Amino acid sequence: MLKANIDFKGKTVLVTGAAGFIGANLVMKLIENGECERIVGLDNMNDYYDVSIKEYRLKKIEEAASQKSVKFVFVKGNIADKATVDGVFSEYHPTVTVNLAAQAGVRYSITNPDAYIESNLIGFYNILEACRHNPTEHLVYASSSSVYGTNKKIPYSTDDKVDNPVSLYAATKKSNELMAHAYSKLYNIPSTGLRFFTVYGPAGRPDMAYFGFTDKLIRGETIEIFNFGNCKRDFTYVDDIVEGILRVMRTAPEKKNGEDGLPIPPYRVYNIGNSSPENLQDFVKILCEELVRARVLPEDYDFEAHKKLVPMQAGDVPVTYADTSALERDLGFKPHTPLRTGLRSFAEWYYGFYVKK
Repeated sequence: MLKANIDFKGKTVLVTGAAGFIGANLVMKLIENGECERIVGLDNMNDYYDVSIKEYRLKKIEEAASQKSVKFVFVKGNIADKATVDGVFSEYHPTVTVNLAAQAGVRYSITNPDAYIESNLIGFYNILEACRHNPTEHLVYASSSSVYGTNKKIPYSTDDKVDNPVSLYAATKKSNELMAHAYSKLYNIPSTGLRFFTVYGPAGRPDMAYFGFTDKLIRGETIEIFNFGNCKRDFTYVDDIVEGILRVMRTAPEKKNGEDGLPIPPYRVYNIGNSSPENLQDFVKILCEELVRARVLPEDYDFEAHKKLVPMQAGDVPVTYADTSALERDLGFKPHTPLRTGLRSFAEWYYGFYVKK
């Protein structure tokens, strides 16, 4: 197991995408831990999905920060704007940067490719350049399980080749890993990429299946289950994702020189997934049961009448399954939250946010 080599005390941590699902939960945990002197959150608050959820997350962050001795600074801005990124680095001098800002979603990348080039490529380049020109102890950034594309071997290992993306989103995430590797090699920037597997939980992204299904069911609409119900997803609860990120943040790859006297890239990539793929039909059944339990839906709701099995959609893959052995070996952590536990938390949040009002 690797030893933690970064101490947050008296330091500034920058989290981009701080009003996003994973970003907001990470900031909340950093505030709760109370180690950092300052947390800077950067987010453009775009309307890819309901902005009121982002505002809700930010409000929770500000409430938590007011009760702790941690200073939280929010900057509204776009990582694709170089001046904004450079300004944040020059003013706040972050020790650790966690880049979670990105245009998410596989299907949206088919209809709106420009958004992915701007945020995921130009935006990430701006972050790398800022880390190059400012002292950075560790850059941690979000990759995705989508990089595995048409990989037939399961579970997916970070040792596998990932040269067959099936969506532009996946291609941009693979590009992030290549760009980070190049900057690690050229400028000796310690960086770690995290391939997240289907993250879910309270106040999540409305474009994710569990959230979209709930919205449709409550309106009495029909939900579509792709690949005729034969898809499997490695659903990972957001608290497990955040715990994994925190452990990674504290454990930067060490700077070393090779025999040629040049830096060996201080670079790593990990999977963070539950390592327990769930069939989508089983997932829907558990979701429906928890929605009834939380009083989001009535007990006599006819689920069978509101679901439809349909073919696979462009950009999707039939299964995602994380091999997390490297994460366990290096950091002593494995995501473990059962699907029902996580969906119960989501259903209870959904009731309070949408139904109880």
